[in-house]
Amino acid sequence: MKLETASKFTYRLGTGLKAGADLIKLLQVESSLGSSKHRASISELLRGSKAGQSLSDIMEGHSYFPRVMTSVVRVGEETGKIESALLTLSRHYEHRIATRRAFLSAIAWPILQLIAGIMIVSLMIYLLGILTAGGGGAMPDILGFGLRGPSGVLWFWLYLSIFFGILTAILVAFIKNIAGVQNLIPLVYKIPGAGSSIQTITITRLCWTLALSLGAGLDPIKAIALALDSTDSDYYREGSKKAELAIRGGASLSEGLRATEVLPDDFIQRVDIAEVAGVDAESLSHLAKEYDERSKQAIKILTGVAAGIIRVTVMAAIIFMIFRIASFYIGGINDALDMSNGSLDPHRPFGN
Repeated sequence: MKLETASKFTYRLGTGLKAGADLIKLLQVESSLGSSKHRASISELLRGSKAGQSLSDIMEGHSYFPRVMTSVVRVGEETGKIESALLTLSRHYEHRIATRRAFLSAIAWPILQLIAGIMIVSLMIYLLGILTAGGGGAMPDILGFGLRGPSGVLWFWLYLSIFFGILTAILVAFIKNIAGVQNLIPLVYKIPGAGSSIQTITITRLCWTLALSLGAGLDPIKAIALALDSTDSDYYREGSKKAELAIRGGASLSEGLRATEVLPDDFIQRVDIAEVAGVDAESLSHLAKEYDERSKQAIKILTGVAAGIIRVTVMAAIIFMIFRIASFYIGGINDALDMSNGSLDPHRPFGN
């Protein structure tokens, strides 16, 4: 389920139940909204609810519904506060949407600059193929790419597609933890500026989920497992077993988090303070808001890094083309001067 869909679904269902509406009628309306996949999944909820099953039981057997949603809904059903749980989930998803939207909007302009640079180079390659030189024949290759005309543009785009395809493959491999590549996360965190920002954003999501889970009444073992799972990283998920063993052995929440061996000390210390105060969920909610402010600053840093890389790339390409064009014409001028002095080598190609 997409974040936007999850936010709207939990808000509509939570608001309807809070107003006293019948669950079956709410699901009937919901089953007519959204994509075909969403409608089919809600229809399964509707059939199961008519048969007397709980929402959480149906969700658990369906991969469409996020684990966090399933667990929080189960707690809401057990405590009789399903509408409150759904509305809390809606706010949680809204927060994640806002974080993602802030990052995407911030890097939109640098990406447009990159696209503009690519289109300018493409236009020059195209013109080299359709224009003719003053004395007739093909235009000299002033870019030095060996590409001309429409076919040259297609080859240029193919090379770019291969380059960006490799970058995408690396990203997908990292997300899916192919060959255990996520074990390199500690090294990523050591990248100046960007590394700590990425860690802050990850811990923010984890903190929100942990606060949400504990506030809904989940036990610490399940709450930690869900929080680690919300990072979408196997590197963090592997710590849930260690946390479970520690808590079953009598460890506190903060000690269980420390046992994961994947979380920063300052975060664990703040959780420890919340435990001492005896208001874990409430204090974690405040801590989540604090990390939210940190993540906004982290997004600005990451945006600056991404924008800087894109701008440097575009500027480097422009400078390369300027020097390439300048060297071509300077070479032509030198050849002309040599010719006027009668010292031109007849075996020397013009422009070299």
